[in-house]
Amino acid sequence: MDLVLQAGPVVKLVLLILLYFSLVSWGIIFYKFKTIHAAMRESERFLDFFWEQKRFDAIGQGVKDFRQTPLAVLFREGYHELLQRRKQNRAEATREISADLGGLGNISRALRRASTQETHRLEKYLTFLATTGSTAPFIGLFGTVWGIMDAFHGIGQTGSASLAVVAPGISEALVATAIGLAAAIPAVMGYNHFLSKVNQLIGEMDNFSQEFLNIVERMERH
Repeated sequence: MDLVLQAGPVVKLVLLILLYFSLVSWGIIFYKFKTIHAAMRESERFLDFFWEQKRFDAIGQGVKDFRQTPLAVLFREGYHELLQRRKQNRAEATREISADLGGLGNISRALRRASTQETHRLEKYLTFLATTGSTAPFIGLFGTVWGIMDAFHGIGQTGSASLAVVAPGISEALVATAIGLAAAIPAVMGYNHFLSKVNQLIGEMDNFSQEFLNIVERMERH
């Protein structure tokens, strides 16, 4: 703390910026840990519920109990599109489903749209972690370089190059690099961890979309 208080104004500004990055990064890490891990746990529960049920209408009634998993959103959008298609088929007095402009094509587009929206939701704020991890060390290095410049400027003014004169200024400057690394390391670790979990959820969404389309296709053939 003494080193921070004795640092120059530019180094103090750098430290404040790094403190901001660090605090926001930790807030994002705690928030994403809660939401993404809740989504993963609930996705497992939803898949068990989905395969236990025999009818889409029963799943549609229970899907409101799954608010964290993106799979529930995919089912809701796909089921809504399926109901709309069936209403249209009844109005046209036909059971045919076109795989190009309507029918499975519409359901597939609804699932892709929902999957894209959920992917954006899951990836929200991860960009800040990546930015912190890549820029915080350089911001800290800038503060260190500036502090060392001040230290050497002081040496030039006093005309003394003894260790007692040089060491305090350099030690104050190196604090900025240390704080920069302290801000960057958790951000990088959090980003990599959450990106891996998000990719896992994206894979589950792709698999669920294919299974949903296969079930609908089999239903329409009978």
